[in-house]
Amino acid sequence: MAVTVRAMAPATLVEIVNEWGTVPREVAGERDRPYPSGRGLDDDAPRRVADRVHPIFASATAAEAAELVNVLLTETAVVPLVVLADGRPEALWAVDRPGDALLASAALTLRDHLDRHGFTRLGTCAGSRCADVYIDTSPTRDRRYCSTTCQNRARAAAFRRRHAGSRRSV
Repeated sequence: MAVTVRAMAPATLVEIVNEWGTVPREVAGERDRPYPSGRGLDDDAPRRVADRVHPIFASATAAEAAELVNVLLTETAVVPLVVLADGRPEALWAVDRPGDALLASAALTLRDHLDRHGFTRLGTCAGSRCADVYIDTSPTRDRRYCSTTCQNRARAAAFRRRHAGSRRSV
């Protein structure tokens, strides 16, 4: 029996990847910390999805990102459906295997984002001790950090490097 799926909110996808992804957790030194509550999901599902999706954010090219999204869409065999909701047609997606629903939802989110905003609005944090992902929604389209915290850390470190030599000569 087919299970209907929808694209998830981009912020939800980012949260799944950053909180459950193996790479972001290892780079941040959080490997031994407990995972967040799975929101009713089986404990391993968010980690599996995060680990499959993180490489899309870390892709070097648009072609690589597109290919990785296509692999997920093909693998989950997500198909379009039209259903009647209150007598009105509604476009949905479906997968045959319930265990593929979360991954298909993530793939649909990335597919929609790439279609609407392009590849350059996805990324991994430029912070030296961070591999968290982000979806750039800034008007300037120049986001490089996952959060203000990482951005401030990088700015403070750059400031300290620039001024380290001037303190020694005093």
